Amino acid sequence: MTEYVIRFLLGGAVVSAFAMLGDVLRPKSFAGLFGAAPSVALATLGIAVYQHGAEYAALQSRAMIAGALALAVYSFVVCQLLIRTRFAIPATSLSLAVWLTIVFGLLALAGGQA
Repeated sequence: MTEYVIRFLLGGAVVSAFAMLGDVLRPKSFAGLFGAAPSVALATLGIAVYQHGAEYAALQSRAMIAGALALAVYSFVVCQLLIRTRFAIPATSLSLAVWLTIVFGLLALAGGQA
């Protein structure tokens, strides 16, 4: 239970800090970008280092990087398919298969555990 409270407080503090940073920067769309995944990922990695050590956190960070790269490719493929077909369900379903292939391939290359 205390882990969830710490995660909530630490995550909230980091999200708030990134939101303030995004508020200062231009364009304003950075506020949403900085307030989401990077701040939560940093809070999660901080907790992982504290509870499980640096090696475990390094493994988790490699998985996060692989997921982010695969998400970028997924987003590009979805956009291209939607431009060409205008059908959302087939575009996202096919792109999900692409995402899975890329993320597990990157994890295998990095020596991570899937």
